[in-house]
Amino acid sequence: MSLFNGLPAHILLVHFVVVLVPLTALALVVGVVWPGAARRMGVVLPLLALVTLVSVPLTTGAGEWLQGHVDGNALVRRHAELGDGLLPWVGGLFVLAVVVWWAAGRAAASGVGASGGSRWSAVPVRVAAAVLTLGVASGAVVDVYRVGDSGAKAAWHDGFSKTASGSGGH
Repeated sequence: MSLFNGLPAHILLVHFVVVLVPLTALALVVGVVWPGAARRMGVVLPLLALVTLVSVPLTTGAGEWLQGHVDGNALVRRHAELGDGLLPWVGGLFVLAVVVWWAAGRAAASGVGASGGSRWSAVPVRVAAAVLTLGVASGAVVDVYRVGDSGAKAAWHDGFSKTASGSGGH
């Protein structure tokens, strides 16, 4: 996908990534910290993570097309490099979302609540899962911020005046 309605698809697809990565990370953290929420979210959690995972290579692919159609400079190259590093973070979100969904479903099927005696609800397992999830979720959100910030700098450097143009559009 390179163009959508005459605009570079990357410019449109990037908005999905910017919204879905933090949303998926937040849902995952809530689900791992509060198992009842993971049970309520059900299959929506891994489906959200899957949509997020699919959106990243679509966006980077469209970005590679766009990179070939703009003047190359260090800011564009830096943005592309950072963008290539997002997929492993989002892949981690997906894997963890599947694990949390599976564990929550298994606990519900066995009739074990959040304070029950299943392996998933054991304190060391839950703490390890929470720490891993917080690390991956934080890494994904920070990385999507870094990628977006570098993209904005690449797109807007020297592209506007810091003073009003005087056209009266107040």
